[in-house]
Amino acid sequence: MAEDKRDYYDVLGVDKSVGDEELKKAYRKAAKKYHPDLHPGDAEAEKNFKEVNEAYEVLSDKEKRARYDQFGHAGVDPNFGAGGGGFGGGFTGDFSDLGDIFSSFFGGGFGGGRRSNPNAPRRGNDAAASVNLSFEEAAKGCSKTVKVTKIDNCKDCGGTGCEKGTSSKTCPVCHGSGQVSATQRTPFGVMQTQKVCDNCHGSGKIIDKPCHTCAGKGRIRHTVEQNIDIPAGIDDGQIISVRGGGDAGANGGPAGDLRINVNVRPHPIFTRDGFDVFCEIPITFAQATSGAEITVPTLDGKVKFTIHEGTQPGDEFKLKGKGIQRLNYSGKGDQYVKINVEVPRDLSKAQKEKLKEFDLATGESNYKKRKGFMDKVKDFFNE
Repeated sequence: MAEDKRDYYDVLGVDKSVGDEELKKAYRKAAKKYHPDLHPGDAEAEKNFKEVNEAYEVLSDKEKRARYDQFGHAGVDPNFGAGGGGFGGGFTGDFSDLGDIFSSFFGGGFGGGRRSNPNAPRRGNDAAASVNLSFEEAAKGCSKTVKVTKIDNCKDCGGTGCEKGTSSKTCPVCHGSGQVSATQRTPFGVMQTQKVCDNCHGSGKIIDKPCHTCAGKGRIRHTVEQNIDIPAGIDDGQIISVRGGGDAGANGGPAGDLRINVNVRPHPIFTRDGFDVFCEIPITFAQATSGAEITVPTLDGKVKFTIHEGTQPGDEFKLKGKGIQRLNYSGKGDQYVKINVEVPRDLSKAQKEKLKEFDLATGESNYKKRKGFMDKVKDFFNE
């Protein structure tokens, strides 16, 4: 009788405001808890399992849930109303959830799942390494040797896993598929599922005499040195990918790639932003005032540059094409040079007197920034 049934929300351990995702999670948890395959011969567990499925079948359907919320179990009874349309006793809910549940028990999908060939070619995994470069090496490119730990086919057995002069044979249990069928009795009838073959552990083959070097695995992990061409313009934190430089593939599949993380050491003079180079050059007060020819370091060597008279601290000029080679493109970035006018320290008394004389002789007219600032100060204080 409907009156004897437990409240569906209580069966799943949720409240009436539960959303679809939380309802599904609660259902899967309860279904796994009471699944008959975990409790063989337990009639109570089988009863609870049917109850869980019945509750979810109703609450996961918006129309049935609405009728249940309004009329209780009577609202989903097969004889409810003129149109019927009630529960009907069979599970008609989301079978994808049951497929997930069965796969967690049997390793296969609902009704058997899809088989995969254990001897099909498979691509190897990617390997990783890192390389440390100087600023100049990254800017101009170079060749480096890196140590790479990766998996290769065993040289002694050629990747077969068998001792020389022997070969593997097809597993007599799974006939090379790596999987075997299993039948399970469920409340919905007899279900056929797939699981990994215990005899060959999913490989589909049996090795009677395994290779002594790789212990029958056909592959070994080792560290090798590999020469790498570093392209000009590479930057710190970028990745260089070497196709086929990773782990060997299985069953004739292609090797993975080698991914090299680039670390570039700081430079004592230069910094970079993209393909542009920046540096800061200190000049004297006299050079800034009168102008001078200075030597500017670049990645291509020293160049001469003329500082115009009246150069101010923070002024910047550009050396076109003196930056870094554009990665995988022609042309270079530029170099930007920032001027820093250095104020002299520890002057003698005589030097200080001469500077004072110079300052008095120069007058306010030659200090436009200072004059403008003082005018603003006067306006601010209404002097």
